[in-house]
Amino acid sequence: MSKKRGLSLEEKREKMLEIFYESQDFFLLKELEKMGPKKGVITQSVKDVVQSLVDDDLVSKDKIGTSVYFWSLPSCAGNQLRNVRNKLDSDLQSSKKRHAELVDQCEALKKGREESVGYSLFPTYIPVSSTSVSLYFSMLNVKQDERAEALADLKAIELKHNELKDELAQYRDNDPAAFEAMKEAIEVAHASANRWTDNIFTLRQWCSNNFPQAKEQLENMYREVGITDDFDYLELAPLPLKEVAD
Repeated sequence: MSKKRGLSLEEKREKMLEIFYESQDFFLLKELEKMGPKKGVITQSVKDVVQSLVDDDLVSKDKIGTSVYFWSLPSCAGNQLRNVRNKLDSDLQSSKKRHAELVDQCEALKKGREESVGYSLFPTYIPVSSTSVSLYFSMLNVKQDERAEALADLKAIELKHNELKDELAQYRDNDPAAFEAMKEAIEVAHASANRWTDNIFTLRQWCSNNFPQAKEQLENMYREVGITDDFDYLELAPLPLKEVAD
């Protein structure tokens, strides 16, 4: 009879997340090591699995006094996955747009580009005479000169393009696309700050419920780390669009 297959790392991560989501509570590592085997995760691997979840921002970790607590709320994981999906969607759209631009450039370069040397430019049959041979090579020389002139023009245009590109880079701070990217980054940072504010309020409530006798010590600790009475969620002020546009 074959042995039962052990859980993969991803399966272990899912099992440990179930513990957090089902209870929505705060745990010490030793508590998680006791609960892990009930989900099929051996005690020896609980620490590494939980740390991998912390590294991926799926589980939060903080030191309170001399103890280290771990917790994870379903909303945290949802926000994390939404941010990842939005970034992947944005990267995909950028890649599609760049691909379309390259295809258009390729088609534009193909137009008007002809072979400057080769029999395909002329009739397959040319009467053999000194006059026809001279005419033939004269036409070849004309084509070669036209191509050389076209290549010189192309090089000049490329140099001008690079100059304009460098000049445009100097005005990048006023680029609407750069402004939109900055705006999105601010919104993500604002959401992250308020998510941590929510976590702090949850943690304070948990501490108050579980350590009512240590209320004074907890209040002193909050003040030491900057959590004062005016601590609250951040409000996102509207950006001065008119000033930016100017």
